[in-house]
This record gives sequence, structure tokens and C-alpha cells, in this order.
Amino acid sequence: MTTKLLFTITFLFFTTFIFAQNTISGKVVDQKGKPVPGANIYIDGTYDGATSSDTGDFSFETSETGNKTLVVSFLLYDTFKKEIDVTNYKDQIVKLRENVNALDAVVITAGTLESGDKARVSVLKPLDIVTTAGSAGNIIAALQTLPGTQTVGEDGRLFVRGGEASETQTFVDGLRVAQPYGATTNNLPTRSRFSPFLFSGIAFSTGGYSAEYGEALSSVLLLNTQDEPDQNKTDIALMTVGLGVGNTQKWKKSSFSINTNYINLAPYQAVIPQNVDWNNPYQSLGGEAVYRYHFERGIFKLYAAFDAEKFDLNQKNVNFVDPVRTDLNNNNFYLNASYKGDFGTGWQLTSGISYGYSKNKVKYDINDVDSNENAAQLKLKLRKNISNYFKLSFGADYFITRYNENFDDNISIKTANGYDSNIAAFYTEGDILFSKKLAMKVGFRLSNNSLLDETNIAPRASIAYKVSKNSQFSFAYGDFSQTPVVDYIKYSKYHQFESEKARHYILNYQFTQPGQTFRAEAYYKDYSNLVQYNTRDIQYNSVFNNNGSGYAKGLDLFWRDSNLYKNLEYWISYSYIDSERQYKNFPTMATPNFVANHSLSIVTKYFITDWKSQIGFTNSYSSGRPYNDPNQTQFMNGKTKSYNSLSFNWAYLLTTQKILYFSVSNVLGTQNVFGYDYAKLPDPNGVYNRQAVVPTADRFFFVGFFWTISDNKNENQLKNL
Repeated sequence: MTTKLLFTITFLFFTTFIFAQNTISGKVVDQKGKPVPGANIYIDGTYDGATSSDTGDFSFETSETGNKTLVVSFLLYDTFKKEIDVTNYKDQIVKLRENVNALDAVVITAGTLESGDKARVSVLKPLDIVTTAGSAGNIIAALQTLPGTQTVGEDGRLFVRGGEASETQTFVDGLRVAQPYGATTNNLPTRSRFSPFLFSGIAFSTGGYSAEYGEALSSVLLLNTQDEPDQNKTDIALMTVGLGVGNTQKWKKSSFSINTNYINLAPYQAVIPQNVDWNNPYQSLGGEAVYRYHFERGIFKLYAAFDAEKFDLNQKNVNFVDPVRTDLNNNNFYLNASYKGDFGTGWQLTSGISYGYSKNKVKYDINDVDSNENAAQLKLKLRKNISNYFKLSFGADYFITRYNENFDDNISIKTANGYDSNIAAFYTEGDILFSKKLAMKVGFRLSNNSLLDETNIAPRASIAYKVSKNSQFSFAYGDFSQTPVVDYIKYSKYHQFESEKARHYILNYQFTQPGQTFRAEAYYKDYSNLVQYNTRDIQYNSVFNNNGSGYAKGLDLFWRDSNLYKNLEYWISYSYIDSERQYKNFPTMATPNFVANHSLSIVTKYFITDWKSQIGFTNSYSSGRPYNDPNQTQFMNGKTKSYNSLSFNWAYLLTTQKILYFSVSNVLGTQNVFGYDYAKLPDPNGVYNRQAVVPTADRFFFVGFFWTISDNKNENQLKNL
């Protein structure tokens, strides 16, 4: 009996020991120590667990023993995992860290204005590029309604924050476009070569941009082609200035889109009085195509664009009795192949190659100027998500440029100039996310220019802090360098040049909520190593140096709202800039002639349901720009009258897929003056005569019929107008 009792007691003791329940307990809090209710707590690989209470407390029992992994998870926080001793884990504090990849996390915005569905903070929509009154489908004209840009009507290119147009570089799918603008001549505005038809997003950086991009002193414009079209369709456009046809075909893993257009301004020039004498109107034939193929973990894109342009005109010149005739022919081709995909664990590869070719044949009276440029880029970039809090990217670029120019006066002078340039660059950059409220990007770019025989290192850094749910501050700093423009560098066989340089400081505040965006940005740019020369005009025997300098400082404001009134959307942009330079042949520091101290744009769009119409107005204003009057002793002492232009457009839906579109720029016919050209020599009375630089015409009008043919009967070209 005693033996049996002893056995029973022993059995119960060991059974209780083997199946003993250990208690796991503690409290779940956030980084500030506040309780996190509803968190899920469990032992990995088991069903043993609990949910935290309103006070963050939890407690549960488990039969597990030894070292096990405790998992704590909650939707807005990173999952917590820790190896614990089950027997001794009691009354412990578990701190959860906010998930920095949440949609409301901080994002660095200093210097960057984005559009597109993938943009975290969008100030423009893809639709805006083509529905903004006065843009006429020109990407650059739409961007000129944003703060930080200057309206230079006699040029048409992007001038950003005191920088010349050559200081902005354009990239398609991350690869440089060496010739982004159409052909032009003196005081004749050009426009972007690219239609918005094939692009899904745009990032326009007015400064402080990533170390991934180089050879730009002021700005970069990043155009991203569509990853995937919606459906098969055909687009037809009949316009007063020409016609266009586009087609998209979509298959299981691939797709192909193409659009072509022919432009002839003869009908427009016949109706609207012109300020220049056209012998032959502007004409162009062009097109774009993109092929996409989706792999299991990546996408390949092949993009190609071509255009052929020509015009022939007579322009008055204050230095000659008779007008100067300019007969121009330009052929341009651009090819871009890129691949972006994932591999391994957390790695992303981006690679590509681009090639651009431009050939100009220009006849100035009896003088022939022929030039051609071949430009290519090879790119490789790797990105690794080290963790949710740190992302590392690094890569390399190689730019190749070959430029040749031949001049023949058909009497006695024949000259040839040009250059070969190779630029190799390496860059690295780290994205550090300290929390949902604080993020930082830091990196540098190292480049070597064979033509200039120099190596530059350029650090870049930016930081952003979220002060509330809808607002944040950002700061960006960066050093930037750029090879001097072709007008100088083509004389490299006679002179040694250095890279021009700029340093950016940008402070940004941004407020966003559904339907509303406000941005305020203050900046300072310091220029050094700018090219100077000692002659009135640039020529091979000018004496060049890199002793020039300058600065630009200012404030940009932007407000966009779609909540004020149903079907109404508008934005307001204001820019103030103070900028001076001593460069080119400037005898002293002065404000360049492309800078207006004040710029204001007001853009409105309103959809009238009963009329099946969208109407829009854009009013662009800028204060007077400086010019140099040689009849006065002070340099650059003149100033033009203020610039103002009111534009209007109207899109009417005849049916869902048929649209009649009308637009007119400068509705009020304001007589704008961009500046003055002065004679090189005084008249017998010692006076330098002048002529005003004015638009080629006071107004531009456009009428078009657009028809979309597709299975989806709701698809139309409103987004492409």
C-alpha cells in the first residue's frame, strides 16, 4: 500500500512538471511609451498567445519551455520578434516601432514637384500637362505655370531659378536626352520634342536633386513612360496645324504604342498676322514608339522618337538694312532601352542605354552652318533594401558626346570646330528613415571629364521632418557641376575650360490634404567657375576664362485646390527671385536678361456637366526683365514693361469618344516685349539704334477634332489634349 501511494505521488509530480504552464506577461507600448491596444502577441510556431488590452497589457500561458521566439505585431507598426526564455518572461515592456513605409510617412519634397499616379505628393496630374490653357500639349509650357520657372517667350525652354535653359537636363526613364528641344533660331521660341501621350509621370526638380543625376547646374526633368497601357485603341487627331494618328496593342506580357504627327503652321500663319516674314512655314514630321515586355520580376522598355523639322524666314536685324534670311533643316533621332527589375533578396537593378542624334543644316543669307551631335549614355544602378529603415543605392554612368560644326561663307572662309567628350561617373546614396516623421537622404557623385581633364566630387544631402498629419518641412543641400555649353566648348582646341559649378540650399514647407496642396520654398544658389569672354560675340579667338560667379535667391509659393467649388480646380503659383551674375562679357555683376523678379500664374479648369465641356483659363504675369542700353553709362539699366498673357481653352464632348477642342493664347492681344536688340555701332549722331524683341505673333489659336476607337467606349483623348 505504501509503495503504491508513493508511485502515485511520484507520477503526479512528474506529470505536473512536464505539463506545467508558464505565464508570459508584459505591456505593449509605442516609442513614446503610450500603450498599443489590439496588438497580437504569440509564441512563434504555436497557438499560444493573446491580444493586448486597452492599457497595452497582455498575459497568456504556454506549455513551451526553454528559448522561444516571441512575436508582437500590429498594423501600423513593424513586427517585433525576440528570442525569450519562456520561464522567466514576465511583466516585460515591448516597444513597437512605427512602420515607416505607411502612406502617411514623411517624404522628402525639397526642390521636387511631381505628377503621376505613383507620386507620393503630386502637385500636377498627368492630365494637367495637356489640359492647361496655353500649354497646347507642350510639357514645358505646362511646367512654366509652376513656381521657380521663368517665362522667356523668345526662347521657349525651361529657365529655372536664375539658371539658363542649358542648366536643365531632361531624362526619359532615367536616361539623358541630349537634344530635348526642337530646332530654332534667334528669338524664335522652341518647344519640347516629346508629346505627353506616352508618359505616365513627371518629376520636375528645381534644385537639390539626387546624386543619381549630374551635368545640370539648376534642374532636372524626369519623364517616365507608361509601364502598361489600359487597352487596345486607336487615336485620330485632325487639327488646324496638322494631323496625328496613334495606336496601342496589348498582349499577355507585352505591349506596343506608337503615335505619329505632321505639323504645318501655314493655315495658322495665314489667319494670324505675323511679326516675321515667312518664306516657308514651320513644318515637322515626327513620331514616338515604346515597346514593353514584362518579365516575372522586371520590365524591359524600348523607346524611340524621331522628328524632321524645317522652316525658312526673314528677320529684321538692327545691324543690317535688309532682313536676315534663315533657312533651317533639322533631323533628330532618340533611342532609349532600359530594364528595371528585382533579384535576390531585396535587390533592384536598373540599367539602360540611350542614344541621340541631331543634324542641323542652317543657311544664314549666304553663310552655311552645318552641325551634328551624337550623344550616348550607359547606366547601371543597384538598390538594396537593407531594412525598412535603410535603403542603399549606387551606380555608374558613362556619357559620350561627339559634336562637329562646319562654317562656310561661300566666299573665302571655311572653318571646322567641335569636340569629343567622355564623362565617367559613380554615385552612391542612402535613404535613412528614422521614423514616420523623420527621413534623410545623403550621398555623393564622383565624375571624371576627359575633355576638361578634371575630376569632381559633389556631395548631396536632404532631410525631412513631419510636423503634423498633413504638413512637413524639408531641407536640401547639394553641389553640382556641368560642362560649359556647346557655344563655348566647341572651341576647346583653342582654349582649356573647366566645369561650371553651383551650390544649392533649399528650405521647403508643404501642406497636403485631399483636394488641397500648399508649398512654400526658399532657396539660395551660389555660382562659381562660370565662363567669361572678352568680345561682344562668342568667337574662336575670344579670350575665355572660368572666373565668373553669381547667385540666385528667392521664394516660391504654390497653392492648388479642388474643394472650393464642385467641378472647379485651380492653382496659383508665385515666384520672387533676386539674381545677379558676372559671366559671359558682363563687365560687372548684374541681373541677366532672362530673369523677372516677380512671376505669377493662375490656372483654372471647370467642367460644365450640362454642356459636356471642360473650359480653362491661364493667366501668366511677370514683372519687367532687364536689358542693356549702350546709350546709358550703367550696365543692364533698362527694364521692359511687365509681361501678361491670358489663355483660354474649351473641350467639348460630341460623344464620349469624340472631342472638339479649341484654344487661344493671349486672348486680350497684349503687346508683350521681351527685350531689345541694339546696333553694334552708333549712328552718325552717336546713338545706338534698337529694335524690340516681340513674339512671332500676338496670338496663337488651335482647333482640333479627336476621335478614339476602342472596345472601352468611355475611353477618349481628353487626357491628351
